[in-house]
Amino acid sequence: MPLTVSAVCALATAVAALALPAALAAAVDAVLTGRGAQRAATDLALVLAVAVCAGIADGIAEASATASATAALRLRLVSHVLRLDAAGARRFPAGELTNRLVSNTVTAGYVPVTLLGMAIELLTSVGGVVALFVIDLWVGLAFLAGVPVGLVAMRVFVTRAADLYGRYQDAQGHLAARLTEVLTGIRTVRASGTAGREITRVLAPLPELSETGHALWRAQARSVWQIALLLSLIEVVVLAVTGLGVADGRLAPGQLLAAAGYTTLGLALLTQTDVLMEVTYARSAARRVWEVLALPAPIPGTRPLPDGPGVLRFRGVTVVREEGPVLDGVDVEIPAGALAAVVGRSGAGKSTLASLAGRLIDPDRGQVLLDGLPLTEIDPAVLREAVAYAFERPVLLGEDLATAIAYGLPAAGPDTVRGAARAAHIDDVICRLPHGYATAPDAAPLSGGELQRLGLARALVRRARVTVLDDATSSLDTATEAQVTRTLTEGMRGRTRLVIAHRVTTAARADLVIWLEDGRVRAIGPHRELWADPAYRALFAASDASGAIAVPEAASSNDAVSGAVPASGPAGPAPAGADPARNGPTGIGPVAERAAEPRTGGDTGVSETPETEDTCPARP
Repeated sequence: MPLTVSAVCALATAVAALALPAALAAAVDAVLTGRGAQRAATDLALVLAVAVCAGIADGIAEASATASATAALRLRLVSHVLRLDAAGARRFPAGELTNRLVSNTVTAGYVPVTLLGMAIELLTSVGGVVALFVIDLWVGLAFLAGVPVGLVAMRVFVTRAADLYGRYQDAQGHLAARLTEVLTGIRTVRASGTAGREITRVLAPLPELSETGHALWRAQARSVWQIALLLSLIEVVVLAVTGLGVADGRLAPGQLLAAAGYTTLGLALLTQTDVLMEVTYARSAARRVWEVLALPAPIPGTRPLPDGPGVLRFRGVTVVREEGPVLDGVDVEIPAGALAAVVGRSGAGKSTLASLAGRLIDPDRGQVLLDGLPLTEIDPAVLREAVAYAFERPVLLGEDLATAIAYGLPAAGPDTVRGAARAAHIDDVICRLPHGYATAPDAAPLSGGELQRLGLARALVRRARVTVLDDATSSLDTATEAQVTRTLTEGMRGRTRLVIAHRVTTAARADLVIWLEDGRVRAIGPHRELWADPAYRALFAASDASGAIAVPEAASSNDAVSGAVPASGPAGPAPAGADPARNGPTGIGPVAERAAEPRTGGDTGVSETPETEDTCPARP
């Protein structure tokens, strides 16, 4: 609507601009001849009034149309990014996406108004040229003689400016991306004492930014004086030819004034250097926005998910990235209600398999099915209700910790939220905060392990058909991890669980273990059976330089250190002939067994410890 109003107002302005020289010429001739002066003056005043009113209305409509276009473009960009799968969302760094969303959308938002303005200018220019030919044939030909040279100069400028501005925007995006990376890892930079090096790295695009900006200014300055000189020459020639016509008596004195006005209108398109710069900038910005919009988003399904027990099936799944296959022909079925642990060294494809379980990414080949229905056919909203996730580095979204836990399930009541927090063994930590559950996430002094437990609570509150823990306990100390594992095994009995396992305790309590190696399934079976394989036991060695599977794991700053006994001592993994029963189930020491036995209550895994008085501040 604002663009339509702007178009009408701009058209009225163009008509008034074309009528103005003729009205002015008629007024001059009327004064000189003494006939019809009052009528000519009235017509001139009317044209001026229309031009002023239409110009004011056009300015307001242009601003509104630009704001609407920018808002629509931002909405489309954000919506598209949020529809991308995990791999697509990582195609551009966060800082680069922010730059394109905040800056490039504004510039690209001017495109409709700018193109409309250029169309009106073209219409006005053509009208001015036609009017010159109406005044006199030789006057029109004199004008056209210099136009081709001006068009060539403008084309050269636009081509050069488009290339320079594209490079300028790219350098600006690189700088924004590097700055975002540094701000995200500011603690690491401080701890490493590398602030100076990071400043140099972040500002590395500045020389290119400066060089490109100066080149753009030089190109604009060169184009401006060349075109200005050419336009002045055209005006002089046209006025000279018109003056000769007046001297010969072929033209009236007022037509000299009209010729000057129409020459200005005819040259309007060649004088729009600033407009051309806006078009150039907008085209470059639109290209950068389109690069994001061109990323393929998964096609959403439309089918509801029928009631089912939660059987998860990976059928011939292959995922390929630039460096090669991440998963290759994976065929796995996780029975309903089972706890499946996925193990393997770093780079084996564990997190990729976890991402496939809830369609965070789509496989390049094969299918993932939930209760017999391909995930690609399930309505996204239904799928989000059916599959819950907890991640290694959870991001807390919401105004306070209560809403952060209930994120994705806004209908969750206070009791449900707190029950999930207890099941994740984070309720006591929250209650020690001054504002309890009303604490803002960014104001809560949480350790890495406590943050992960909040992420677990967010997954548990969903009570989904399938729960996926993607390395979601890696920062927990062994005692807390054992408690959480007990919640997963007993408190969530009957619901399907897929867990990336880094500790032998987790694998031991699983109903089945999926052992990945180089993107393929090496073995599937109970932990007891796999434990006989030395290569499997080696996964749980006391140290792993790659950071894959290792026990024991260092505790986070706020989590108590456990006295759990690892499956293998300092000398290496247990021998093949070791008696699993002697060290607990399949190699778990008796201390770990006892540490992993908190009292749980019913289906939620909430501790049954009686509460004589609830003093938790700001309950959810």
